[in-house]
Amino acid sequence: MSDRPRPLPLLGTTRHGSRDAMTCLYRCANACDHPVPNTSDNPYFGDLVHAEVSRRGVVRAGAVGAMVLGFTGTLPDTPAAASAATNSPARPPTTPTGGKGIGTGALTFKPIPPNTLDTFVVPNGYDHAVLIRWGDPVVPGAPAFDLRRQTAAAQARQFGYNNDFVGVLPLDKGGKRALLVVNHEYTNEELMFPGFTSHEALTVEQVKVAMAAHGMSVVEIERVAGTGQWRVAGSGRRPYNRRVDALSSTLELTGPVAGSSLVKTAADPKGRRVVGTLNNCAGGVTPWGTVLSGEENFDQYFVGGDAAPAADKPRLARYGITTTARYRSGSRRWERVADRFDLAKHPNEANRHGWIVEIDPYDPDSRPRKHTALGRFKHEGANVIVARSGHVVVYMGDDERFDYLYKFVSDKKFMTGDSWVARKHNLTLLESGTLYVAQLGQTSAAEIDGSGTLPSDGAFNGGGRWIKLVSGNRSYVDGMSAAEVLTFTRLAGDQVGATKMDRPEDVEPSLHTGKVYVALTNNTNRGVGSNPKPDEANPRTANRHGQILELVEDRTDHTAETFTWSLPIVCGDPADPSTYFAGYDKTRVSPISCPDNVAFDATGNLWISTDGNALGSNDGLFATATEGPERGHLKQFLTVPRGAETCGPFVTGDNRSLFVAVQHPGEITGATVDNPASTWPDGDYAKPGVVVTWRLDGGPVGS
Repeated sequence: MSDRPRPLPLLGTTRHGSRDAMTCLYRCANACDHPVPNTSDNPYFGDLVHAEVSRRGVVRAGAVGAMVLGFTGTLPDTPAAASAATNSPARPPTTPTGGKGIGTGALTFKPIPPNTLDTFVVPNGYDHAVLIRWGDPVVPGAPAFDLRRQTAAAQARQFGYNNDFVGVLPLDKGGKRALLVVNHEYTNEELMFPGFTSHEALTVEQVKVAMAAHGMSVVEIERVAGTGQWRVAGSGRRPYNRRVDALSSTLELTGPVAGSSLVKTAADPKGRRVVGTLNNCAGGVTPWGTVLSGEENFDQYFVGGDAAPAADKPRLARYGITTTARYRSGSRRWERVADRFDLAKHPNEANRHGWIVEIDPYDPDSRPRKHTALGRFKHEGANVIVARSGHVVVYMGDDERFDYLYKFVSDKKFMTGDSWVARKHNLTLLESGTLYVAQLGQTSAAEIDGSGTLPSDGAFNGGGRWIKLVSGNRSYVDGMSAAEVLTFTRLAGDQVGATKMDRPEDVEPSLHTGKVYVALTNNTNRGVGSNPKPDEANPRTANRHGQILELVEDRTDHTAETFTWSLPIVCGDPADPSTYFAGYDKTRVSPISCPDNVAFDATGNLWISTDGNALGSNDGLFATATEGPERGHLKQFLTVPRGAETCGPFVTGDNRSLFVAVQHPGEITGATVDNPASTWPDGDYAKPGVVVTWRLDGGPVGS
């Protein structure tokens, strides 16, 4: 690259209220330019009384699943894990990492102001470091990254592109070693390949590089000198490190759809093995020490929907795949490398994507699995809590305008303990169970006018129920088999009258209170034209900023089929009367737009990352208490560089380290590798990467 300064691409080229047009193209293939896939007319089932719910028993239930918070769980004592490295522990750690404790829970940091800087900004008293970036070596023997001589073989051993979900799992009792597990959601070839002109002009090798840059990475990391900082583990065998990609990795199908005619192909006549995982967005860490990864915008990778069998076309269209033309805008042309992406030839291939993937980072030889019992849709992620009964409950959102909120309850019960027998049992928990979709009622429907004005009862709230879709191999949806319900879950939700939401993305239960929090990112189509009108859970017309939904299961039982709900946060500029922050003084609240991912620290504070800030500043990470007098006091903790999205986040169980993924830095219309809109993190061209943040005095992050 020349050292001569170049003018930056124009900033602020956005569509649909927030995201840059370039992100719209590569993230979801301009989904908002296409008709809303959900054309059903789902009414509310009626108003429910907002009841007071006791918290008795919730902490006990949450304690079983404490690994979700970080280093408060146990390591699996498996033969594979024990033999993978000579310094692996003989017994799993059962205590949090060392340090000065987890803190009081009070959020003491001074919030940072909104900004548009091309850098990573944290509060005074904190520091941060890039842990790993696109192209860094992962698998031992990986070559150094060479921008102008990229190969698929090299990328398959290097850290992938556009990191999203971040999970950190312990490797020792002292909290000195851990496994970093990261999703790689999508690629932007304009920012990857010098001289890019079009997808059609890419070489076959370049297409393979992009395919290898998708998927997941598992990387061993180590703590730096007893601080909250971490780095990639030094030289050595690093036996846990691995890459899973869309080019050559093979995954296993489990559950009722595995082996059915809906997923059989010429290459896989048994319907049980799938090559590749696509568009891995958010995820979750399970109480038994695995990671769940959601396949989201998989539709953009397929062509030939116009030539698919006529009976398949309504199903394809409901998932966003065009059935009127061979290609859609943003088509990646992967069929040039693998004709499985051509639905004219392989109409079932699309049915093999859109699932929740489970990967065991402690067993590098294990095959990741796609769990069909959890349903197929555009998964943002999946998060687990153990109910009082011992069954595991998984919460999930379908990230599309006017799509649905789901939960899964396992047939089997979680087995406590760190034995190999217990872990082997727990690895089967997601293979069979009951899948539900949410239907929300309103208490003040007549007062919702789309302005965001609070109803006269002082809250957006109501009751709801979980509608049973399928249990094991039994369908509860008329005219659909269990395999059909799970493969075409959106259509099942349409048929039973599920509530259309404003892009339900991350869904996560608090292990302190048992309450469940949902990030509803935005929906600029809400109430516009013939689209569904505002309702109490989605109360604003042309919703640009999104909201947070809080859900309380009836009787504090996560297997219950009824719940109450409220909106503690309605996002936007606090000066805007349509915003709401749990009744807190809005003059003291940070502005927030487009919540995307949520997480909890060890004291129960809610952390919210954003995607597509529609207030004109960079995306960031925010925190608030969910209980007590500070409930609703939202404070901005960090911002990411120009053009980037804040992904993750993950707070370790000792509250001393906070990890976020900086996704698509510099993804601004007109940017290229040679003319970047961002030079983060190395001062040359933009590279997605994972950042760790810690307090300089060694104390707990945030509090």
